[in-house]
Amino acid sequence: MLYAVLCYAHEETVFAWSREEEASVMERLYAVQEPLAKAGKLGPVGRLMPTTTATTVRKGSQEPLVLDGPFAETKEVLLGFYTVDVETLDAAVAFAKELSAVNPGSSSYEIRPFHVFHAGYLKT
Repeated sequence: MLYAVLCYAHEETVFAWSREEEASVMERLYAVQEPLAKAGKLGPVGRLMPTTTATTVRKGSQEPLVLDGPFAETKEVLLGFYTVDVETLDAAVAFAKELSAVNPGSSSYEIRPFHVFHAGYLKT
């Protein structure tokens, strides 16, 4: 089954890392991802840019409103995601626990079953 593992953290912490800190964190995260990648069970992984770069389209009473920034203001924001193809929710939880163990600071991982409606046309 496909699962989306959504990564939430304090963006002011993550985007304040030095290049060395960033490289160290990414190296540890890649080590956690590697077994799933080698098994062909890791799908797209992405990091979202800061919420200051976001644009929100919000349904209005007449026409949709286009707003600068994220829709919700929270301390922890969605900073990225993983897609994993694992047999059980327990396996997805285990993956998220491993990510959490190597990711400094406070972060949380939300896991949801993922259904592909349309694979899209983008080629990577």
